[in-house]
Amino acid sequence: MLRVSTDAIIAMLGMVAAFAVIMPSHAATPLPAPSVDAPLSNVKSVQTAVFAGGCFWGVEAVFKHVKGVTQAVSGYSGGNAETANYDAVSSGRTGHAEAVRVSYDPSRISYGQLLRVFFSVAHDPTELNRQGPDIGTQYRSAIFFDNEEQKRVAEAYVAQLHGARAFPRAIVTKVTPLRAFYEAEDYHQDYLAHHPDQPYIVINDLPKIANLQRQFPALYVGK
Repeated sequence: MLRVSTDAIIAMLGMVAAFAVIMPSHAATPLPAPSVDAPLSNVKSVQTAVFAGGCFWGVEAVFKHVKGVTQAVSGYSGGNAETANYDAVSSGRTGHAEAVRVSYDPSRISYGQLLRVFFSVAHDPTELNRQGPDIGTQYRSAIFFDNEEQKRVAEAYVAQLHGARAFPRAIVTKVTPLRAFYEAEDYHQDYLAHHPDQPYIVINDLPKIANLQRQFPALYVGK
């Protein structure tokens, strides 16, 4: 997300962001469901998935509105513990991406369904090292897999979307092992809920929630 000094600058950058859309601009309907997926499980254990798709405020907010998600936490993945803080990550030199750890009930939603939401409304997977107005490797598109099943499902879905030409440009999302996830500072958690009127949020993130509700009414839950 951008650091700005005045509301006027935020608004100006927001107008620029309106043209550099964060979500897939052509996705009037949801992307196809994954042809390869992890089966729903009746085992009563929460599972986790980690996604990076630009500023974590909006990605976190999207998943908090998804049925079966029990928690979404903003944080950092891809670098070391010593640099897992906002000031360092914002330099773009730590290897970290702003990421979101999604805890979910596998009896209510599958990993593949989470991927479908991630690619459909949470971000634009064709933007390399940026999302809309936010530029840098910390805003890259990435799926951090925690096990071989997540890797299998994620790689198969990326290949499926490539084959279907689901986007007008190539998907740049990296599927990479999860080494660690570091929670972000408290003031980043639930940022959209605490600042719903901030111009950045209004322009870049609230449309994602609206698209989630429109494209996935069966998965959408209000907060």
